[in-house]
Amino acid sequence: MRRTERLFQIIQILRSTRSPITGRDLADELEISIRTLYRDMAELMAQRIPITGEAGMGYVLDDGYDMPPLMLTADELEAAALGAAWVAAEADPTLSRAARDLVSKLSEAIPRELRPVVLDASTKAIQTRPRVVERFDGALLRHAIRERYKLELTYIDRDKGTTNRIVWPLLIAFLDRSRYLVAWCETREDFRHFKTDRVQELKVLGGKYPGRRTVLIRDWERAMAGRKQG
Repeated sequence: MRRTERLFQIIQILRSTRSPITGRDLADELEISIRTLYRDMAELMAQRIPITGEAGMGYVLDDGYDMPPLMLTADELEAAALGAAWVAAEADPTLSRAARDLVSKLSEAIPRELRPVVLDASTKAIQTRPRVVERFDGALLRHAIRERYKLELTYIDRDKGTTNRIVWPLLIAFLDRSRYLVAWCETREDFRHFKTDRVQELKVLGGKYPGRRTVLIRDWERAMAGRKQG
């Protein structure tokens, strides 16, 4: 990762949480040395990015900071419109509605001459299989993922047996027209993939799981890579 990309990534990580993040956690997430992380933080502060904190105490990005607006090319706009159309066709109702709203906002925010790129794009997402039906609120699941809340699942496994699991939700994965909840399962003490249409009931528990979600996702990716090699 180039330094400019790494500096941008640091800002994005700090924007995603209001709690102080230690230099060690940032370095681990970016897979760099702590010395490199400290140099990057010094560079950001020298550029007057409103970061408070110091080594050993944790860093916080001041409220109200925002990145400069982006100027999008025609190809970038079409990529955004295609992605939004795919989400509108594949995701749960709340996220589908948000995707359609995104296209509407894009068409209003961009120059008039670029609106046909969004409203009459040259690419289109087409699905032939039925939409996945789930018994829980997808917005509730996404909120739990973002906030690191533990979940209690009532789940129908491949053998049609019903099990109850306490899991740490990490992400929702899309495979063809199936959706999977990728999570750390306390019962199995390992990463597990739960088909969302087999979840009979989903409860958000009060406690949060330990550690950072991004670190757990990286561990999951390594575990998946190891299984492929095996």
